[in-house]
Amino acid sequence: MATRSALINVMQKASTAASRGMLRDFGETENLQVSRKGPADFVSRADTNAERVIKAELHKARPDWGFLMEESGETSGADSDAPIWIVDPLDGTTNFLHGIPQFAISIAVMDKGIITAGSVYDPIRNELFYAERGQGAYLNERRLRVSGRRHMSESLFGTGIPFLGRGTEDDHKQFIQELSNVMPRCAGIRRYGSAALDMAWVAAGRLDGFWEHGLQIWDIAAGFLIVREAGGFVSDFASRDKALETGDVVTANPTLHAELLKTLRA
Repeated sequence: MATRSALINVMQKASTAASRGMLRDFGETENLQVSRKGPADFVSRADTNAERVIKAELHKARPDWGFLMEESGETSGADSDAPIWIVDPLDGTTNFLHGIPQFAISIAVMDKGIITAGSVYDPIRNELFYAERGQGAYLNERRLRVSGRRHMSESLFGTGIPFLGRGTEDDHKQFIQELSNVMPRCAGIRRYGSAALDMAWVAAGRLDGFWEHGLQIWDIAAGFLIVREAGGFVSDFASRDKALETGDVVTANPTLHAELLKTLRA
C-alpha cells in the first residue's frame, strides 16, 4: 500500500474540497449560471468556485508558492525560484455542462521548469491518480503500470476531436487524416472529453495511447508525469520532449509509442 507524501495529501485535500461543490452543481447542471468565454469554450460557476477553493487550500499549505490557473492566470510566488502550482479546476467542462460524468480536477507542481508532482482526481468515481518524480504512479493506493499490449491491432486509443473555435480548417483536415490513419490499424478510438483523465487512463492501462493537438499546460502537466511514472512515453508529434511547451501530445506504452507516432504521421 502506498504511503502518500505530505505534498500528495495537500493536493488530495484541495481536490476533495473543490469536488463537493462541483458534485452538487453537477446534480443540477441545467440551473448553472454559465457565461461564454469564447466559441464552444464555456466557463461555469463550478469552474470558478472550484478554482477559488483549490487556490485557498494550496496557498494555506504552501504560502510561498506561485500559481498558474486556467481561470485566473498566473500569480508569482514569494521569489522567482519558488515552485508553482499548475491547476485545471475542471477539465471536461463541456461534459460537465451537458451532464456527462467524465471530468476531473488536475493539479501539478512545477519546480524550476520540471514537473515534480501531479494529481488527477475524478470526483464521480472517487479515483485519485497521482505521481511524484521518481516515486512511481498510483491510483488511490494501487501502483500503476501502462498496458503491456504490443500490437496496435489489439489496442485502444484516446484522442480529442477539434470543435468550433478550436484550430483552423487545416488543423481539422490534419485530424481527419490522423483518424483515418489510426482507425483501420487499431481495436478502437475513444473521445472522452477530458485530456487529464485520458492521460491518467493511459497510465492505468485502460487506454493504450492518446493523442491531441493544441492543449494547454494545465490540461496535461499532471497527466504528463503520471504517465511517465507509470512507465509510459510522452512526446510531441515530432518525437521531442516538448509536449508541455507545444501542447501537442502523443503518449502510449513504450512498445506502441513509436508505431503510433509513425501511423499518425503516415
